Amino acid sequence: MNPLDFVRQQAPFDLLPGNALPLLERGLEITFFPKGSKVLKREDPKNQHLYLIRKGGVRLERDGRAILHLEEGEVFGYPSLLSQDAPAFDVVAEEDLLVYRWPQEVFRKLLEYPAFAEFFTRGLAERLRLSNGAEGLGTVNVDLALPVGELITRPPVFVPRSFSVGEAAQVMRSHQISSVLVEGEPMGILTDRDLRNRVLAEGKGPQTPLTEVMSAPAKTLPASTPLFEALSFMVRQGIHHLPLEQDGRIVGLITDTVFMRQQTKSPLYLLRRLERTRNPGDLTGYGKELTGVAESLLLGGLGASEIGRSVSSLNDQLIRTLLRLGEERLGPPPTPYAWIVFGSEGRMEQALLTDQDNALIYQEDTPAAAVYFEQLAAFVVDGLIQAGFPPCPGGYMATHWRKPLSEWEQLFRRWLETPKPQELLEAQIFFDFRPVYGELSLEPLERIVAQGADQGIFLAQLAKASLQFRPPIGFFRQIKEEDGGVDIKKGGIAPIVSLARVYALEARSQAKGTVERLQAAARENKLSQEGAETLIEAFGFLMRLRLREQLSALRRGEPPSNKVPLESLSPLERRHLKEAFLQVREMQEAMSQHFHTDRLG
Repeated sequence: MNPLDFVRQQAPFDLLPGNALPLLERGLEITFFPKGSKVLKREDPKNQHLYLIRKGGVRLERDGRAILHLEEGEVFGYPSLLSQDAPAFDVVAEEDLLVYRWPQEVFRKLLEYPAFAEFFTRGLAERLRLSNGAEGLGTVNVDLALPVGELITRPPVFVPRSFSVGEAAQVMRSHQISSVLVEGEPMGILTDRDLRNRVLAEGKGPQTPLTEVMSAPAKTLPASTPLFEALSFMVRQGIHHLPLEQDGRIVGLITDTVFMRQQTKSPLYLLRRLERTRNPGDLTGYGKELTGVAESLLLGGLGASEIGRSVSSLNDQLIRTLLRLGEERLGPPPTPYAWIVFGSEGRMEQALLTDQDNALIYQEDTPAAAVYFEQLAAFVVDGLIQAGFPPCPGGYMATHWRKPLSEWEQLFRRWLETPKPQELLEAQIFFDFRPVYGELSLEPLERIVAQGADQGIFLAQLAKASLQFRPPIGFFRQIKEEDGGVDIKKGGIAPIVSLARVYALEARSQAKGTVERLQAAARENKLSQEGAETLIEAFGFLMRLRLREQLSALRRGEPPSNKVPLESLSPLERRHLKEAFLQVREMQEAMSQHFHTDRLG
């Protein structure tokens, strides 16, 4: 291949316009370095060239320790060119190396082209943010960033609080609408579902006072709320009508049918299906439909974190549906309880169905409670399996993890006060717990977890446990075809989740989501703002890559996995992936030093 043809295919040279090519070609030098030689040295005054690897590979070393490996198509040497400082790393030829390079004066002229310059001058967080936002995955005619107020087609209809049900129903018929808003404080709402479920089904007549059957206060959102946020809010709240406010007044009301017109595979469609479920058998095919929802949201330009929240909200509703059915079958619970989820579902980061992570906590330790909750747990776990959630291989399900609150308190205290490394390896996901159903308050557990910030040994052991997964720093080309690609979860997602968990606990934050935890840690100066932003953008980038590949695998009829084939990545994505792994590895090293994990047994 002609050298210039190769160069033009690589990032960021592919961003240069045609009139820059003569300069690129005139300045190109071809250089060979034998295996083991140092291309750049930290003791050099400064670097004089921008390098592009044509054949072979290099490793970046600091104090003799390999930090990162670069291979064909990747550039190096630019940080010292930009800073005019000595190279930050030794760059060693891992094998016989053929490079293309350009002298500093040519590099400076090429930086006059904005797109090319931005590749070098923007930080990783900003480049990943642009990459996450600019990726076009499909042609779905829906803008999920659209202000939801733009979907309003008519002004809201109000009725007096003194109206009867019959009078309100006449107003709904005359306006051909499915709901009316009720004046007064707090504002109420009456929907066609209320008429069906709270009036007709209860045998009440048209003279029934409106205040007896309306919902109050009505849940509202600002009209400026992005479409995807309004959609997620309606799913979380389990509502089908949403009043919108602007400048202190209600300007309109939208229904779930508006969303379904905007998007054929809407989360609200699946929510309606869950509401109609009368037995676990009705849930067959839920997993496939949920996959369709996730794909539709991704094609609509939604970020992986927002998709995770929407999908997790639907899964929460699935669990609530099963628990309601279970209570109908078994009768009222003998004591208050809470059903909790943890892991990715607890963090609201589950985009596709994975194995179950759930548990059950009940108040009074009685024989009747033990029998009841054993049956309830079995009913719900079996229902989740029928819906498409495979059982957890490690047994982290309510059928095994089912205890009275007092035992959970003892367990959490033991983890904090006498932390054992092997136990924390398994227990750390419990610190992501989130209640989804039940009346039992879990404030005692939250208080215990908050005390973790004062337990130095616990935080250190948790930090050590979080280092079980390390990002790969070797050559991507050494990954064999049978390996299935780069393991995105082990290499990046799990380490970032673990970093966020430890720093958030140190910051006394009760946040559960990874992004929210990193933001909380930065606010409390447990993590630098730059470090938090980089991890947040890397997390979104990795989650999106994994989701994209998992959906592609399902379309091919293959089971989804956490591995991404290298051939599915563009050269720029491969570069970003390596840089993200490097940043995660360096943040892990910083955490290890901060908590002195090397001193632990």
